[in-house]
Amino acid sequence: MAIRQITIIGTGLIGASLALAFKRHGFPGRIIGYDHTPALQRAEDCGAIDRGTPHIGDAIQGSDVVVLATPVLSIMDFITRIGPSLGSKTLLTDVGSTKAQIMKRAAEVFGKNAGARFLGGHPMAGKEQSGIEYADAGLFEGAAWFLTTYPDQNLNTGLHGQYVEWLERIGARLATIDAGEHDRLCAWISHLPQMISTALAAVLTDEYGEEAPLLDAGGRALREMTRISSSPYSMWRDIAVTNKGNIADALLKLEQRLAHIRENLDTRALAEEFERAHHLRKLPPTK
Repeated sequence: MAIRQITIIGTGLIGASLALAFKRHGFPGRIIGYDHTPALQRAEDCGAIDRGTPHIGDAIQGSDVVVLATPVLSIMDFITRIGPSLGSKTLLTDVGSTKAQIMKRAAEVFGKNAGARFLGGHPMAGKEQSGIEYADAGLFEGAAWFLTTYPDQNLNTGLHGQYVEWLERIGARLATIDAGEHDRLCAWISHLPQMISTALAAVLTDEYGEEAPLLDAGGRALREMTRISSSPYSMWRDIAVTNKGNIADALLKLEQRLAHIRENLDTRALAEEFERAHHLRKLPPTK
C-alpha cells in the first residue's frame, strides 16, 4: 500500500523543508502539519503542508507515516505521548540529531515491535538560521541521512521501504549506522564544530565587543568559523544533554591538542601539527 498521508510534527526549518522536498518530487498524498498556529499558517502559505492543526490527535489521524521534526527532548516526549495511540501499521520516524536515547525511548514504548513501528533518522542538513522562513525544498539534495535501526529491522519492504525510497528521491544519501556509533561520530563531525564556533564567537565578543568590525577584517576564514555560532540554543541544548559524554570527550581531546599547540608555538612541534592536519581529506568548497 502506497503512502497516502504523512504527518510532520514540527514545521520549522527541517520539517517544512522535508514537506517541500516531498512535494517538489511528486508526492501524491496529503501532508499534515502539527505546530503552533502561527507556524502552521506560514507552512500553509508557502505550500509546505496541505493542512495544519494544533491538535496532536487530529494531526496523526489517518497518517501512514508520522515524522517527528522537533528538538531531541521533544522527540522523546512525543514518542511517549503518541506512540501508544498510533495505528499498528503507522510508521513513526524522526530527524533528531542524537539517536541513542531516542532509540531507547522508542524501544520502551513499542517493546518487541519497535523495529516494525519506529525508524530512527538524522539528516545531516541544516542552516544556522531556524524557522520555516528559511525552509528549502533542496536542503537534502546530496546530504547524508543517517538511519539507525534495531536488530533485524527490514528497510526494504512495507512503509519502511517506501519511506526510504522517498528519502532517496529527494536526493538524500542514506547510510545505516548503529545509534551509539552515530552519536560518537556526530560529536566529532557536527557537535564539536558547533561548540568551537560558539566558543570562538563568544571569546571574540568578550575581547572586542559586539560592534567591532571583526568579520570584515578577519576575512573569509573568520566568517566561516563563526557562521554557525548563530545557531539556536534551543536545539543545541537538547543535543548537549543527550550526547554529553561523547561531546565532553571530543572537547577534552581538542583542549589537550590546543594546549599542546600553545606550549609549542616556537618549536618544531607546531610544524608537525600543521603536517598532521594536512593529512585530513578536505571537504569540497561550499557553493
